[in-house]
Amino acid sequence: MRLGEFELNEPLPELKDPHLVAVLRPWIDVGRVGSLSLGRIERHMRAKELGRLHRPGLFYDFTRYRPRSYFNQGKREVSIPNTIIRYVQRDEGQDLLLAHLLEPHLYGEDYSDAMLELVRHMGVTRYSLVGAMYDMVPHTRPLLVSGSGVGGDLEEEQRQCRVKTSDYEGPSTITYLIPQEAAREGVETRTFVVHLPQYYQVDEDLMGTSRLMEILCAQYDLPDRLIEPDRGKEQYDSIAEMVTSEGEDVSSLLGQLEEHYDREQRQDDPAPPPLSANIEEFLRDLDIGFDRPEEN
Repeated sequence: MRLGEFELNEPLPELKDPHLVAVLRPWIDVGRVGSLSLGRIERHMRAKELGRLHRPGLFYDFTRYRPRSYFNQGKREVSIPNTIIRYVQRDEGQDLLLAHLLEPHLYGEDYSDAMLELVRHMGVTRYSLVGAMYDMVPHTRPLLVSGSGVGGDLEEEQRQCRVKTSDYEGPSTITYLIPQEAAREGVETRTFVVHLPQYYQVDEDLMGTSRLMEILCAQYDLPDRLIEPDRGKEQYDSIAEMVTSEGEDVSSLLGQLEEHYDREQRQDDPAPPPLSANIEEFLRDLDIGFDRPEEN
C-alpha cells in the first residue's frame, strides 16, 4: 500500500507501542556504528521489511548515492539506494521499527514530512536517532556518548547509560525536523551519538558499535552477547601498536588527548584548557570533521 512517499508491504503488522530507532547516513554514521548496530538487532530478532520509498530518485542524487549492479542467478540487476524500514515484534516490551535513513539531497522538508506520516500511521511512541561522529578523544579511554531528548525519564536513562547531555551547535541535517515535529505531537525523542577518535578512521568501528550496543541492549533488554566487546578491543589494540611504532611525537600527542579527556570528566574541576597548538594542527591536517559528512 502507498502511504505518502512510502510503499509499505501488506498486511501491515499490528505493533504495540513501537519505538523507531533510526540511523542517518552519511551524516551521523561514521565507522558505520549506527548501521552495524541496527544490523545486529535485525539479525538477532529476524526483522522483516515494512517498506521503502516508492520513488527514491525524488529525494536522492544518484550521482552521489550510486546504484550498484550485481548478478542474481546469472542475470544483471540494479540495487537503488533507498530509505528502508524494518520491524520487529516482541513477546515482551515495545515492538521496534528500525529505519536506515539516507539523507536527502532534494525536497528535504517533504522527506521529513513523509517520515512523520509514517511515524503517525504506525503509532510510534519514541523516535531515536543513533550513530557516531569523530571527536578529539583518545582511543585509550572509554568512548564518550552524547545525547538529548524529550519526554520520559530522560535524566535517569542518561545516567544509567553514561550519556552526556549534548551541547552541540552548528551545521545540522534537515531530517532533524522529524524528531522536532514528532516531539510537538507528544512522541518521546532520543539521540545517542558515540564519539570516535578522530585520528583513527576505519570503515567499521567495532569499538564504537560495541558502545552503542551497550545502550540499545539496556534500553530494549537485548542479550549482552550482541555487544561483542572483544571484537572492538582487538581492533583498538592495533592502534596501540601504531602509536608505539610512530615514536615519541605521536605518544606525546596521545598523552595530551588523554589529559584533556580526563579533565573534562572531572565535573568539579574548572573548564579544561584548550588543546595545544600541535594537536589542533594535527587534527586540521586530517581534514575531517562532524560538519563534513562522509561520502557513500
